[in-house]
Amino acid sequence: MKLTLERRQGYGQWTLLLTILGAVLVALAFGALLLLIVGVNPIEAYRLMFVGAFGSEFATVDTLVKASPLLLTGLGVSLALRANIWNIGAEGQLVMGGFAAAGVALFWSEWLPEPLLLPAVILAGFVGGALWGLIPALLKIFGGVNEIVSTLMLNYVAVLWVEYLFFDAWRDPRGFGFPGTAEFPRAAWLPRLTGQLHIGIIFGLIIAALIWFLLNRTTIGYEIRVQGKSPLSARYAGINVMRNLMLVMFLSGGIAGLAGMGEVAGISHRMQNGLAVGYGFTALIVAFLGRLSPPGVIVAAVFVAGLSVGSEQLQLSMNLPASFALILQGAVLLCIAAGDLFLRYRVRLNVRPPSQQMVAE
Repeated sequence: MKLTLERRQGYGQWTLLLTILGAVLVALAFGALLLLIVGVNPIEAYRLMFVGAFGSEFATVDTLVKASPLLLTGLGVSLALRANIWNIGAEGQLVMGGFAAAGVALFWSEWLPEPLLLPAVILAGFVGGALWGLIPALLKIFGGVNEIVSTLMLNYVAVLWVEYLFFDAWRDPRGFGFPGTAEFPRAAWLPRLTGQLHIGIIFGLIIAALIWFLLNRTTIGYEIRVQGKSPLSARYAGINVMRNLMLVMFLSGGIAGLAGMGEVAGISHRMQNGLAVGYGFTALIVAFLGRLSPPGVIVAAVFVAGLSVGSEQLQLSMNLPASFALILQGAVLLCIAAGDLFLRYRVRLNVRPPSQQMVAE
């Protein structure tokens, strides 16, 4: 008796959907087991999580507020991964987008007309993240530096640079000792839909539609998909892989930068401690859970945000740490990776008759 893996020739959309749902269910079952170990009723815990995330208008708005940066960073990461580029730097790109947006809001407001200030802040957020994303692309092209290493290291550079600014150089002298910049002019605030939910969530939906159109209806999108499946084949086909690398990282970083812009211009209205809270890293889970598909990333962003907000309810009601959401997110990622194996390969159980087994021995 022998287990072998055979590569599948292909799989349908229903198989893909069932694999994703199975991965989520297995992760939730793992979480339920952990809850049982610590003496908590998992059914009641998951009920409280759902109520905490979607049980009221306030809870739903809070979930969508957290889903907005996850959606944007998840879209940026998924676009890079579609081109077989591992962008682990969405956190740094988010931070640099927030930095650029804050710089425009704070120092351009005196001479820039009010109607142009908010568009300039939005554009600065995109460009700040895009240029930060372009650095790893240039390092790979001209220095052969692996993008996983460069994007990961640049996260720390970005976070420490921004911390220096709001702790020192840009610190508000009237802030009563709290680290942070002065409040932005009202002309630089993103309009809000309800509560703290700003129009950044609409930006995410529009960008998701644009990415889908880019990948499925344009020549550049076709080249990106070919490059993602086989970079060597793309080179032989005459596709400019280096140009696409720069373009994808520029767009990926810019989209993540918009998430940072939304945090400073739509939530806090200043740049302060708490800008880097891990959205860029969680974006990897969102991208993989959404199978690198823009519609899938939208659903995944809301789901992961719901886990985070719902876990806060567990902390209040059951005295469980809010980090339980991180455990579930990690379990989901592992289950998706395992599910991807069974999606691409078929397990075969080869049973040989005893006579053949004796001959083989």
